[in-house]
Amino acid sequence: MATRNHALLLFSKPPIAGTVKTRLTTEKGGPFTEEEAAEIFRRSLFDVAELCCLALHELENQNAIERALDSDADEHKYTLFVTTTPESNIEAMKKTFNDIGQWPREFVYIADEGETLDDHYDDAFKKVFAKEFDSVLSVSADIPLLPREHLLNGFKWLQYFLATSENGGVVHAPCQEAGVSLIGWIRGTDIDHQGVTENTMGRPALDTYVDKVQTKDIPMALLMPVSGIDDVSDFAHATSMARAAKYAQQFQPDLYVPERFLAWVDWRGIKVGTPPEE
Repeated sequence: MATRNHALLLFSKPPIAGTVKTRLTTEKGGPFTEEEAAEIFRRSLFDVAELCCLALHELENQNAIERALDSDADEHKYTLFVTTTPESNIEAMKKTFNDIGQWPREFVYIADEGETLDDHYDDAFKKVFAKEFDSVLSVSADIPLLPREHLLNGFKWLQYFLATSENGGVVHAPCQEAGVSLIGWIRGTDIDHQGVTENTMGRPALDTYVDKVQTKDIPMALLMPVSGIDDVSDFAHATSMARAAKYAQQFQPDLYVPERFLAWVDWRGIKVGTPPEE
């Protein structure tokens, strides 16, 4: 029996007006004020964080049952990291979460550094792996529609690669534009994030990751795309999907509903429309 330590890394920043989701604001052609855009991000952050807590609790329960049935089964432990930048924002992130009360598990806060977004991703992964974690799975804070199954299956794939692969292993779920919603790999995987978000070669993030793993024959698990919220079209999509999930949950009890995001949308009385066909 071995003990395996896994990290779930939540990339975020304080929900300060004018610094988050600016493409939703009137200044950038959107319908919202800077304060409203920050509130959308804040609620998405909380919904994603809650989903992370629920998924890790479920994974821990599954492992407890497995170990009760098999004394030789590995023990899997999970830690939820919240990473932000710069380091001075850590206290603001702590206050953001603490202001709404007790969370179901403890968060570990770290700061990621670098000149580019790719550098920030690499730095956060390196800092977590330096703490002797066997795998890192990361998600963004602006994907309130993230399915619970993506977190469960993501870690199961990473555990599979730990048990079977001598060449590392990667799991990835793109966003709606072949970008990044979820990405992770096991310790020792010869891969990084360079050239992914800082696109200098004219390649989508998904294609860049595939290029990296193919070149080095690294196994990869691909999960279905998860839509983030960047512009007004994304916001409309998320609104319709959240409302559909709210209704469908009575028939699919395991379906996660981003309640905080949806409550704000409904409070504003927002309706989604699309041009009728002629």
